[in-house]
Amino acid sequence: MVGPDYSRVRALLFDLDGTLLDTIADLAAATNAMLDELGIPMLPESRIATFVGKGADRLVHRALTNDPNGQASTSRFDAARAAFDRHYIRENGRQATPYPDVLAGLAAFQARGLPMACVTNKPQGFSEQLLRASGLAGYFQVVIGGDVLPRRKPDPLPLLEAAARLGQPPHACLMVGDSANDAAAARAAQMPVVLVPYGYNEGEPIDAVDSDGIVGSFLDIERCLG
Repeated sequence: MVGPDYSRVRALLFDLDGTLLDTIADLAAATNAMLDELGIPMLPESRIATFVGKGADRLVHRALTNDPNGQASTSRFDAARAAFDRHYIRENGRQATPYPDVLAGLAAFQARGLPMACVTNKPQGFSEQLLRASGLAGYFQVVIGGDVLPRRKPDPLPLLEAAARLGQPPHACLMVGDSANDAAAARAAQMPVVLVPYGYNEGEPIDAVDSDGIVGSFLDIERCLG
């Protein structure tokens, strides 16, 4: 497996949606409930999956316009975002499931004594709710949601903050994500990064993203740790 020097890894950072958990069913249910409430045609789950990756605001703008680059008017967005939040509070965690080997991998990392952080663009409240509902909360010493800091991924700030809270320099942390967003943040933070092939990445092929490797399973990482 191509990748960074795993023997130097002293902490792990993980993206949430598309990396730890398959959450598209919850996100699509909330998005379509929002659209239906506003009298806008609902979208296929597969289309909504391509809108995931840059936080709830972008998801709402994209869904309202059915365009990955779309920008709804302020008044339309404000009403839609409020509706999305109401529906997502209900849907968050209802159908989300860990990807294969995620639980086994996290348990193995924990057994090694490696501190872990979840760094996501999902708002903090939703992130903590989802981690609790999925039984993953106990693995993470740090959770940084997309509304905690002034900037979010692909800016490096959340990764740098997570590394600092875990007491490790960036080069001793490994970022595990599913998208160009995660890779760009890690590169800017001078942090090694590997990507999983099963996430969302806004509909683009993951093998085209600049990273230190693509891993099929968290257990692949665990087996390569020094």
